[in-house]
Amino acid sequence: MATVGQTPSAKRWLPLEANPDVMNQFLWGLGLLPDTAECYDVYGLDEELLEIIPKPVLAVLFLYPITSKTEEERILQEKENEKEDTSSRVYFMKQTVGNACGTIGLLHAVGNIKSEVKLVEGSFLDKFFNSTASMNPLERAAYLENDREMEVAHSVAATAGDTEVCFNHFEDGM
Repeated sequence: MATVGQTPSAKRWLPLEANPDVMNQFLWGLGLLPDTAECYDVYGLDEELLEIIPKPVLAVLFLYPITSKTEEERILQEKENEKEDTSSRVYFMKQTVGNACGTIGLLHAVGNIKSEVKLVEGSFLDKFFNSTASMNPLERAAYLENDREMEVAHSVAATAGDTEVCFNHFEDGM
Protein backbone atom coordinates (compact mmCIF):
# COMPACT_ATOMS: atom_id res chain seq x y z
CA MET A 1 0.00 0.00 0.00
CA ALA A 2 1.53 3.32 -1.02
CA THR A 3 1.17 6.51 0.91
CA VAL A 4 0.25 9.80 -0.68
CA GLY A 5 3.12 10.95 -2.87
CA GLN A 6 5.04 7.76 -2.31
CA THR A 7 6.01 5.25 -4.95
CA PRO A 8 6.38 1.78 -3.46
CA SER A 9 9.29 -0.32 -4.57
CA ALA A 10 8.94 -3.82 -5.89
CA LYS A 11 11.74 -4.63 -3.46
CA ARG A 12 10.70 -6.62 -0.38
CA TRP A 13 12.85 -7.64 2.55
CA LEU A 14 12.27 -10.31 5.14
CA PRO A 15 10.65 -8.75 8.19
CA LEU A 16 12.95 -7.94 11.10
CA GLU A 17 11.94 -9.79 14.25
CA ALA A 18 10.72 -7.55 17.07
CA ASN A 19 13.39 -8.92 19.38
CA PRO A 20 15.76 -6.66 21.34
CA ASP A 21 18.68 -9.09 20.90
CA VAL A 22 18.25 -9.06 17.11
CA MET A 23 17.82 -5.29 17.00
CA ASN A 24 20.83 -4.66 19.26
CA GLN A 25 23.13 -6.84 17.17
CA PHE A 26 21.80 -5.20 14.01
CA LEU A 27 22.39 -1.65 15.30
CA TRP A 28 25.76 -2.44 16.82
CA GLY A 29 26.86 -4.07 13.56
CA LEU A 30 25.87 -0.90 11.70
CA GLY A 31 27.95 1.31 13.96
CA LEU A 32 26.00 2.21 17.10
CA LEU A 33 28.39 1.89 20.04
CA PRO A 34 26.94 -0.74 22.42
CA ASP A 35 27.65 1.25 25.57
CA THR A 36 25.59 4.25 24.38
CA ALA A 37 22.19 2.66 23.66
CA GLU A 38 20.42 -0.67 23.84
CA CYS A 39 16.97 -1.99 22.91
CA TYR A 40 14.69 -3.51 25.56
CA ASP A 41 11.21 -5.04 25.52
CA VAL A 42 8.35 -3.12 27.09
CA TYR A 43 5.99 -5.67 28.60
CA GLY A 44 3.20 -3.26 29.42
CA LEU A 45 2.33 0.31 30.23
CA ASP A 46 1.59 -0.28 33.92
CA GLU A 47 3.74 1.81 36.24
CA GLU A 48 5.51 -1.29 37.65
CA LEU A 49 6.37 -2.62 34.19
CA LEU A 50 7.66 0.75 33.00
CA GLU A 51 9.90 0.99 36.10
CA ILE A 52 11.95 -2.04 35.01
CA ILE A 53 13.04 -0.33 31.78
CA PRO A 54 16.54 1.15 32.10
CA LYS A 55 16.63 4.96 32.06
CA PRO A 56 16.94 7.26 30.27
CA VAL A 57 14.61 6.13 27.50
CA LEU A 58 15.77 7.73 24.25
CA ALA A 59 13.25 6.26 21.80
CA VAL A 60 10.29 3.91 21.67
CA LEU A 61 9.36 1.65 18.75
CA PHE A 62 5.68 0.83 18.80
CA LEU A 63 4.52 -2.29 16.97
CA TYR A 64 0.86 -2.42 16.00
CA PRO A 65 -1.31 -3.91 13.27
CA ILE A 66 -2.18 -1.83 10.23
CA THR A 67 -5.93 -1.47 9.81
CA SER A 68 -8.13 0.68 7.61
CA LYS A 69 -8.66 2.99 10.63
CA THR A 70 -4.91 3.41 11.26
CA GLU A 71 -4.35 4.06 7.55
CA GLU A 72 -7.05 6.76 7.54
CA GLU A 73 -5.42 8.39 10.56
CA ARG A 74 -1.94 8.16 9.00
CA ILE A 75 -3.15 9.86 5.81
CA LEU A 76 -4.78 12.66 7.82
CA GLN A 77 -1.57 13.15 9.83
CA GLU A 78 0.52 13.12 6.67
CA LYS A 79 -1.64 15.87 5.14
CA GLU A 80 -1.34 17.90 8.36
CA ASN A 81 2.43 17.43 8.44
CA GLU A 82 2.78 18.62 4.84
CA LYS A 83 1.71 22.06 6.07
CA GLU A 84 4.51 22.22 8.65
CA ASP A 85 8.20 21.87 7.86
CA THR A 86 9.65 19.59 10.54
CA SER A 87 12.61 18.40 8.45
CA SER A 88 15.16 20.35 10.49
CA ARG A 89 13.82 19.01 13.80
CA VAL A 90 12.77 15.43 13.03
CA TYR A 91 14.67 12.77 11.11
CA PHE A 92 12.05 11.03 8.97
CA MET A 93 12.03 8.92 5.84
CA LYS A 94 9.31 7.21 3.83
CA GLN A 95 9.16 3.44 3.66
CA THR A 96 9.26 2.24 0.08
CA VAL A 97 10.76 -1.23 0.65
CA GLY A 98 8.21 -3.84 1.68
CA ASN A 99 8.67 -5.38 5.14
CA ALA A 100 11.38 -2.87 6.07
CA CYS A 101 9.28 -1.30 8.85
CA GLY A 102 11.57 -2.54 11.64
CA THR A 103 14.67 -1.14 9.96
CA ILE A 104 12.91 2.13 9.15
CA GLY A 105 11.77 2.42 12.78
CA LEU A 106 15.31 1.84 14.03
CA LEU A 107 16.71 4.40 11.58
CA HIS A 108 14.11 6.92 12.74
CA ALA A 109 15.02 6.23 16.37
CA VAL A 110 18.78 6.57 15.87
CA GLY A 111 18.40 9.51 13.49
CA ASN A 112 16.47 11.42 16.13
CA ILE A 113 18.83 10.65 19.03
CA LYS A 114 22.19 11.07 17.28
CA SER A 115 23.17 13.77 19.75
CA GLU A 116 22.60 11.32 22.63
CA VAL A 117 24.51 8.31 21.26
CA LYS A 118 27.85 7.59 19.67
CA LEU A 119 28.29 6.16 16.18
CA VAL A 120 31.52 4.58 15.03
CA GLU A 121 33.17 7.06 12.68
CA GLY A 122 32.94 5.80 9.10
CA SER A 123 30.37 3.13 10.02
CA PHE A 124 27.24 2.51 7.98
CA LEU A 125 25.08 4.61 10.31
CA ASP A 126 27.60 7.44 10.38
CA LYS A 127 27.82 7.53 6.58
CA PHE A 128 24.06 7.04 6.13
CA PHE A 129 23.03 9.94 8.37
CA ASN A 130 25.73 12.24 7.00
CA SER A 131 24.70 11.41 3.41
CA THR A 132 20.96 11.81 3.98
CA ALA A 133 20.97 14.80 6.36
CA SER A 134 19.87 17.33 3.73
CA MET A 135 17.52 14.99 1.85
CA ASN A 136 13.74 14.97 2.03
CA PRO A 137 11.87 11.83 3.21
CA LEU A 138 11.43 10.40 -0.31
CA GLU A 139 15.08 10.98 -1.24
CA ARG A 140 16.13 9.22 1.97
CA ALA A 141 13.86 6.30 1.06
CA ALA A 142 15.42 6.03 -2.40
CA TYR A 143 18.90 6.20 -0.89
CA LEU A 144 18.10 3.35 1.51
CA GLU A 145 16.35 1.32 -1.20
CA ASN A 146 19.47 1.44 -3.36
CA ASP A 147 21.93 0.77 -0.55
CA ARG A 148 23.16 -2.80 -0.95
CA GLU A 149 25.10 -2.73 2.36
CA MET A 150 21.90 -2.05 4.32
CA GLU A 151 19.97 -4.67 2.38
CA VAL A 152 22.57 -7.30 3.27
CA ALA A 153 22.75 -6.18 6.92
CA HIS A 154 18.95 -6.27 7.18
CA SER A 155 18.86 -9.75 5.63
CA VAL A 156 21.42 -11.07 8.12
CA ALA A 157 19.49 -9.55 11.04
CA ALA A 158 16.13 -10.84 9.74
CA THR A 159 17.42 -14.41 9.72
CA ALA A 160 19.03 -14.11 13.17
CA GLY A 161 15.84 -14.24 15.23
CA ASP A 162 13.94 -17.11 16.78
CA THR A 163 10.85 -16.85 14.58
CA GLU A 164 10.63 -18.90 11.41
CA VAL A 165 9.59 -16.70 8.51
CA CYS A 166 6.67 -17.93 6.44
CA PHE A 167 6.85 -16.22 3.05
CA ASN A 168 3.11 -16.53 2.42
CA HIS A 169 1.97 -14.80 5.60
CA PHE A 170 3.93 -11.63 6.21
CA GLU A 171 2.84 -8.22 5.10
CA ASP A 172 3.44 -4.75 6.52
CA GLY A 173 1.18 -2.62 4.44
CA MET A 174 3.57 -2.24 1.52
